Amino acid sequence: MRVSLKNWSQKGSPWIWLNAGAVAISLIMVVGLLGLIAAKGLVHFWPHAVMEAEHIAADGTRSVVIGEIVETEDVAAEQLRTAGVTVPDGVDFLSRDLLKIGNRDVSGFDFRWVLDRDLSNKRYPEKLMVMERYEWGNFYGYLHSVKERGQEVSLSKGQDLWLELQSRIERAEGIREKIDHIEKGEIGSINRGLERLRLKQRALELKGKATPKKLADIQAERTEYDIRYEGLQTELTELYGLINRDSLVATTMDESVVEIPLAKVVKAYRPNQMNLFEKVIFYVKQIGAFITEDPREANTEGGIFPAIFGTVMMVILMSILVTPLGVITAVYLREYARQGPLTRVIRIAVNNLAGVPSIVYGVFGLGFFIYFIGSGVDQAMFPEALPSPTFGTPGLLWASITLALLTLPVVIVATEEGLSRIPRSIREGSLALGATKAETLWRVVIPMASPAMMTGVILAIARAAGEVAPLMLVGVVKLAPSLPLDGNFPYLHLDQKFMHLGFHIYDVGFQSPNVEAARPLVYATSLLLVVVIALLNLSAVSIRNRLREKYKALEM
Repeated sequence: MRVSLKNWSQKGSPWIWLNAGAVAISLIMVVGLLGLIAAKGLVHFWPHAVMEAEHIAADGTRSVVIGEIVETEDVAAEQLRTAGVTVPDGVDFLSRDLLKIGNRDVSGFDFRWVLDRDLSNKRYPEKLMVMERYEWGNFYGYLHSVKERGQEVSLSKGQDLWLELQSRIERAEGIREKIDHIEKGEIGSINRGLERLRLKQRALELKGKATPKKLADIQAERTEYDIRYEGLQTELTELYGLINRDSLVATTMDESVVEIPLAKVVKAYRPNQMNLFEKVIFYVKQIGAFITEDPREANTEGGIFPAIFGTVMMVILMSILVTPLGVITAVYLREYARQGPLTRVIRIAVNNLAGVPSIVYGVFGLGFFIYFIGSGVDQAMFPEALPSPTFGTPGLLWASITLALLTLPVVIVATEEGLSRIPRSIREGSLALGATKAETLWRVVIPMASPAMMTGVILAIARAAGEVAPLMLVGVVKLAPSLPLDGNFPYLHLDQKFMHLGFHIYDVGFQSPNVEAARPLVYATSLLLVVVIALLNLSAVSIRNRLREKYKALEM
């Protein structure tokens, strides 16, 4: 028995099983963590039933409470007694519910803790309405009437008030899309054109070339922009009059009557009236809106599309910058540099750079790239814009370069490892056939080492996409009014600030004034960040596998 156990141990089987067990445990933990994040985040978009109940206060007064049950927990009786709540002897715990009651413009807060024992006559009326708004969060109550230009709309026999409200909300949403197109698209283009003319005139004045003819041409262009702007303003005035035409009247849980303009309504629905199929359709639409819409209400409502776009754009630019720089450095160190003490010191320095805290790179990027290089670029190329900085301020370009510098050691090390695995005989065979060393590197060695290069890029993407600390210094902001990529020249605006999923998680989770409303969005955004990183990595892995298959025959 001892001999067989000793032989089993000497063969390495225990270590194989130990490694397999560690990998299995790690996978279970990762899957469990992602499952927890998904459960906490995605459940937020489900149309939960809204409860109406009678609440009995400590002094015996009764009131009606309306809201969604967000969370239920057991609270120690001693803790409640300390807070002044009467708890009978012999009771150790009481259950309490966190209700999302909405109506922040009426009550002043969105959430409320209520002891379950104080609620009675719980019911779920089908006509109870949930209304998502552009301001003040959700509204809970009952629809009373619809108004048009201040007059209550009279419905014909058989006409449903709820369907009438839905049609008018759709009408208001269509008008809002036209307003957004004019304000963000056409007027935005005019503003950029006027700014371009201002800078052009300022440049002529600085160079002493502001002749009357050139100034007259600039003024003529400016006049055309002004005429277009006046026409758009007239159209906007008409659209705002149309969108503000309708409103609704609703009653809240304390029987207050509230009139809400439909221009401020995103959607209205009755979750207690929905069947399962309708809830699933609503759920999918909510997730789609979360991915494709802009944030609002201090990032606690709406979507996160600008953060997704900013994250992907920054990672792509970082990859474009770090790949050639890392490959060239690795090729020089492995193929051209004399292998001696200096080369070893450089390799040690590169490996040590991989362990430098990311915030140090952020400080370096702020001081060197922005304050030094960016300010120099402004003085040399954009003097007409000064003292307002163009590139001497945090932006997409400096954030991408900073993260490229941060991930550069990873690409260098991975590429060097790939180059070292190329057999010397392949190099010698190429040289024997008359190829130069440069041709051998370009046509034989580097293509065969490309899978290792892609491995370095994959590791760089995985690290850069999740970084937050340096980005807070070199380009990321809480809310960016426009995307860095649009239809206006030069199309990709590298000087603009941008949003990032990692910073969005930090901002919503730790800087939001409405913690309870922000909590599920933290989980949902975290899950989305993991998905985005996984998709970027899978794309790089797919490219690497194709390259590996392409050059497998040469390696053999």
